[in-house]
Amino acid sequence: MDLKFVREHPDEVRQILTLRHSPLSIEEILQLDTQRRRLVTERDELHRQQKDLSAAIARLKQNKQDDPELLKRARELSDNIKLLEQKIEEIESRQESLVKLLPNRIHPSVTEEEEIVAGWGEPPQFDFQPLAHWDLGPALGIVDFETAARLAGSRFVLFRGAGARLERALINFFLDTAVRKYGYTEISPPVLANRSTLEAAGQLPHLESEMYRIETDELYLIPTAEPQLVAYYRGETLTEEELPVKMVAYTPCFRREAGSYGRDVRGMIRIHQFDKVELVRLTRPDRSYQDLEEMRSEAEGLLQALGLPYRVKRLAAWDIAFQSAKTYDLEVWAAGVGRWLEVSSISNCEDFQTRRGKIRVRSRDGSGYYPHALNGSALALPRTFIAIIENYQQADGSIIIPEVLRPYMAGQERLT
Repeated sequence: MDLKFVREHPDEVRQILTLRHSPLSIEEILQLDTQRRRLVTERDELHRQQKDLSAAIARLKQNKQDDPELLKRARELSDNIKLLEQKIEEIESRQESLVKLLPNRIHPSVTEEEEIVAGWGEPPQFDFQPLAHWDLGPALGIVDFETAARLAGSRFVLFRGAGARLERALINFFLDTAVRKYGYTEISPPVLANRSTLEAAGQLPHLESEMYRIETDELYLIPTAEPQLVAYYRGETLTEEELPVKMVAYTPCFRREAGSYGRDVRGMIRIHQFDKVELVRLTRPDRSYQDLEEMRSEAEGLLQALGLPYRVKRLAAWDIAFQSAKTYDLEVWAAGVGRWLEVSSISNCEDFQTRRGKIRVRSRDGSGYYPHALNGSALALPRTFIAIIENYQQADGSIIIPEVLRPYMAGQERLT
């Protein structure tokens, strides 16, 4: 959402903010716009007067004449123009900072209520009481919450032995599938990002309280690989032949979870550091919603390959991310905790991020446009890890390893 859109469609913007349950208002932006237009008119009139005055002074000089009053008036006009331009610049800066706080537009298919649009598989049935991962993991020696807390604090996890191998197997399986099956280019980005990168992706300024910040260097630990991948082409112009751009990255992700105090404090459902494989596409606007469905299918395919039952939720307008126009969540069933856990969000951000990042495409006819940016988790860990060990647990306390992961674990079939 840019200033031009706010200026031309104020009622639609108000409706978007209402649907998103946003407390923001555009009234100050519009008031500043009125002030700016008035000041621009005044400045332009002074420029006209300055032009006429300069012409009059030039004629006097040609006749070797001088008029101190005209020269004084010229200096006054110059000073007044500079003052007006400073005020206009201040207003534009304030408008820009306010517009950055506004979320993306919403796709017409997104409503006030969420909707379950698909599902796959059935939750497993047990002839014993299934255990939660916070009991299973320590019992098998594959997860160590106590040592993680001693090393870093609460809401951290330490994978150990076969647990660490299972985590790595999942990451490699996800990356290999994206690269070999779907043609993504693998990227290994920094886990630190500067402010411009995070602003381009829409993570800043509104999520600043959720991020870990290194103040001395003005860097942030990334909450996802999305901003690094989206900003890969920041400030650049692509050709239409390069589309779609398809990138995939594995990174650890860092979130303060400041707004979730008291929620999911047990186990590793909601933690400060976790692994995730992220997909990003830059594509033509006329096919971006086709790309969204393709990316959703790619993420679903991973869960099907792992044999994990899941459901697909189309998020409500109030629940989609700041930068998103439409989002699907994939939620996997975890038998031990008896809950659906989100393991993927797939979003179309349309041109929200590419406008911020000044990423353009030069079309074949020489014109230009902003491509649409999409992102999706494929998949997030450790909730996928949770679902595997809870759904595949056996009465003897062992855990069957999904067949698709066994080549990544030297053929191992069970965790015992």
